[in-house]
Amino acid sequence: MKLSSCTAIAGTNIALVKYWGKRNASLNLPAAGSLSLTLRELGTRTTVRFGEHLGPADRVRLNGRDATGAVHARVVSFLDIVRQQAGVTARAEVVTENSVPTAAGLASSASAFAALALAASRAAGLSLSSEELSVLARRGSGSAARSIVGGFAEMRPGIRGDGTDAYAVAIPEGDGWPVRLVVAVTAEGEKAIGSTEAMERTARTSPYYRPWIDHVTRDLLDARAAIVEHDIARLGALAERNAMRMHASAMAADPPILFWTPATIAVMETVRGLRAGGLPVHFTIDAGPHVKVLCDAADAPAVEAALAATTGVLRTLIASPGRGARILQETTA
Repeated sequence: MKLSSCTAIAGTNIALVKYWGKRNASLNLPAAGSLSLTLRELGTRTTVRFGEHLGPADRVRLNGRDATGAVHARVVSFLDIVRQQAGVTARAEVVTENSVPTAAGLASSASAFAALALAASRAAGLSLSSEELSVLARRGSGSAARSIVGGFAEMRPGIRGDGTDAYAVAIPEGDGWPVRLVVAVTAEGEKAIGSTEAMERTARTSPYYRPWIDHVTRDLLDARAAIVEHDIARLGALAERNAMRMHASAMAADPPILFWTPATIAVMETVRGLRAGGLPVHFTIDAGPHVKVLCDAADAPAVEAALAATTGVLRTLIASPGRGARILQETTA
């Protein structure tokens, strides 16, 4: 190994054209493409250290506590993939600080596995291209592939069975566009159902799943065009429609999947009221109860004030476009 320790950071991302459904669950290969915005204010910092002296088992700490159960197993499984690629057998110590609430519908796994992919691969002696790193991050979480890339990113679903052509690429025309996502947190704690389970149930039982997949290609074309033109009203309207169709497919599953709370719906009505008043604002909702509102940077303070005043909203945050996953520190073995 050339490196024994690496610290990396990655921002979470919010999908404007959603990732919902897999063509291969074991490789986290998406059934369709997606498009997202990586954020600066919410993310994950991870340090990975490999060494024969660490003992027979990987050690994982998350936000100051030893990880156990499914979280620990998921990280170890990912480290095994890195070890296989790097040709190493040493155990690892992983220390992660995550500013995104885990399993709450704010894409915590996206930043977590993007940071882990970069830190672990470098600590194991690998030097991967952006595309290769995105492929690796996808193995941990489908949405993590996009957090490797900064700003607006498009996930290519690929067609190969091994997934080597399923990775995220940057949309450079969006660089420097002063947009914001205002986040309205509407609940505490983890979701009642995880995204992976919800995706699988939707794909298996919802009569709206196939129509949802069939619309994604057109949504991606429209989203790219809106980004090139810096047309926030067009991009926002598309993102809002795409989110509603995703949730409609989940609601039609058997048994139905409903992520929303009364506060979620109240925020949606607040956004519609702002739009009726002349502001070009639109909402998007991932697999959770929280609402993210796309707007111009100049309008963000007014949008945040309106969301904060909405019944049921616990707190708000103005998020801006962020950089892709990057290395903060490396230590040579």
